[in-house]
Order: sequence, then structure tokens, then C-alpha cells
Amino acid sequence: MVGYKFMGKAHSHAYRDLPLFFPESLRPEMKVICGRNESEVAKAAAQFGWEESTTDWKSLLEREDIDLIDINAPSDVHKEIAIAAAHAGKHIFCEKPLALTLQDSKEMLEAAEAAGVKHMVGFNYRFAPAVLLAKKLVEEGRLGEIYHFRAFFLQDWLVDPNFPLAWRLQKEIAGSGSHGDLGAHLIDMAHYLVGDVAEVIGMNETFIKERPLPANMTGLSASSNADGEKGPVTVDDATLFLARFKNGALGSFEATRFASGHRSTNSFEINGSKGSVIFDFERMNELQVYFNDDKEDVQGFRRVVATDPAHAFSEAWWPPGHTIGYEHTFIHEMVELMDALREDRQPVPNFRDGVKCQQVLEAVDLSIEKRQWIQISELD
Repeated sequence: MVGYKFMGKAHSHAYRDLPLFFPESLRPEMKVICGRNESEVAKAAAQFGWEESTTDWKSLLEREDIDLIDINAPSDVHKEIAIAAAHAGKHIFCEKPLALTLQDSKEMLEAAEAAGVKHMVGFNYRFAPAVLLAKKLVEEGRLGEIYHFRAFFLQDWLVDPNFPLAWRLQKEIAGSGSHGDLGAHLIDMAHYLVGDVAEVIGMNETFIKERPLPANMTGLSASSNADGEKGPVTVDDATLFLARFKNGALGSFEATRFASGHRSTNSFEINGSKGSVIFDFERMNELQVYFNDDKEDVQGFRRVVATDPAHAFSEAWWPPGHTIGYEHTFIHEMVELMDALREDRQPVPNFRDGVKCQQVLEAVDLSIEKRQWIQISELD
């Protein structure tokens, strides 16, 4: 595994807990964790349960006892590591967004497919049981023809103008700001639940143009240098866009790190000809469901707690009503990956989904630049 901070901890937890609750899946052997800081990655190895640590990711590709490379380092290194891993015949799990650019993501996909390895991209929110219930209702036609998909991912960790210039605020490392970090999840959710996007138009803003240079960074926290020197913010703080799906549905998307009071509000609503659903990850075990054909005296959104055996993955966990959390989406993600390896198939979502997401991300950026609607097909 390359990376050992926020996502590194989440992935490590998933690999460790997977066999306890999903014994039929392959059992991951946690061989080596890699990071740039020798002492810190050694601490992470001991804490997270890895057998060894290293600062040289290329050495991982030479080892015959390593079959899978997990990439959760910053976005600017995804392409190099993934392509090298593919050439070495290693299966690949890569965090989102897949790459800094659409072209880079396409090259990653081409390398993985040419090598015949398994590849997966980390859209973990797909794996909440309540989201899978929404998917089931759409697929079974219980919501009817889909008219609307509206989604927003709201955070507030950058509202303080003195928050340091962390790597997620630097385009050369992150690729984009809230758009690629948060908006990518919304785009993938739209693709998963509703279908392909046909065209987009958007706008964005960077509210704080300069920030103090960081002394250190961990996950979504950082501290600044004492000298007060500042650097430019080169990504968006907020991006909003409208979309038209190929099936005729309309979509609206909002991603921001400046929504005071919203720690991590990741939500979507789908409206169809027969009903609607609402999901909010802050209440991730619940799906709000409405059906038009309910009798008038009991019409309204019902709260479905997706913890019964009828709900995806739930039978492996606790008795009905006993909820699960954020970390469980990563465990479910790794179940899909391990099962795909055992069954000799491509896991879902994979690099194809990552490329499709990147295509919409860049179409929105192009729309903002040109101040006009952009057809997704223009970026094929």
C-alpha cells in the first residue's frame, strides 16, 4: 500500500476487518506499507498491522509476494505508480480522483487493460447499504422514469482564511479542489444510480486566494509556519454545475468546502414518475423513500433503516437496527475487490468508471472556462 495517512488508515482498517465479517472472501495479507517519511511510515506499519514498511514504492513492484498495489497517496503520483504496477503485472486499487487529468486517467486504464490486471477505483460511498437500496429501487423500476438527480457535498474545513495551504489546495498535486475531491463522488453516484451524463454547464469560485504555507499536514488538518509566509490557492473552493443525462433526466451538483456548519454533508435526491428517495451520508444507515401510489392519508417520506438482512452487506454485520459507519463502506469496497480477484473478473467501480468521472470533471472545467454548455462527447 502506497500512502499511510487518512485513506491509508481507512484502507488498512478495511483489510484487517474484512476476514472477521466476510470469511468467504479472500483474506488479504498486509505485506508492505510505503510512505515518504521513514519514521512515520514505520509507525503506521506497526499501528495499522502491516508486516513491513518502506519509502521506495518501486521496490514493491519487484516482489513476488505482492499481488496488489493499493494507491492512496496524493493524486499527482497516481498515474506513475499505477502504470508501473500494471507493467509489473500487479492488480491495482487506486483512490479517486483517478488522476490529475482525463488523459492521464485514460493512460492508466490502457496500461491496466493491456497488462490484463484487475483495477478498481475508490468510490466508497457506493457501498453504503442505503445507497445500494436506492440503486435497487431505480433498477427495479419502483421509482418509475427518473426525472431529477440533485446532489451536494458540503464541508466547512476551509472557512478559516488562516487554514494552511495544504496539498489539497495545490493544483499541481490535487488536480482540483472541491470539484475533484468532493464532486467526483457526486458524479460517480449519478453515473451509478441514474446513468451517463450528456452535457454540463458550471461555475466555480476560489474565495480565499492565498493561505499560510504549511508546516505539516495530516488528513484534513494542518498547521502553518510561524513566519506567516503565504502561497497562492490554485484550486476551486466551490464548484456548482447543471447536467442533462442521456436518458433525459436533469441534474444539479454542488461541491464546496465553505458551507459553515456542514462537516461532511454528502447527499442526493432522486425524483421519478412513481416516487423519490433522499440519502444523506450523515445519516448513512437511512434512506428516505416516497411512493406516489401510497394512499393519500399516509403519503409522505418514510425512513427506511437499511440494516435488515434484506439490505446489501447487512447480514454480515449486527442485528437489525444496529447501525454501521463510514469505515464499513471501505470494508464493503474491499469485499468487492477480493471477490473479483477470486472470481477472476473486473471489480466495480474500476478504472473505466474513473475515466468516465474524469471526463465529466474536465467537461465542467471547460464549461466554466468557455461559459457555455459542453457536450461530454466532445472529450471522448
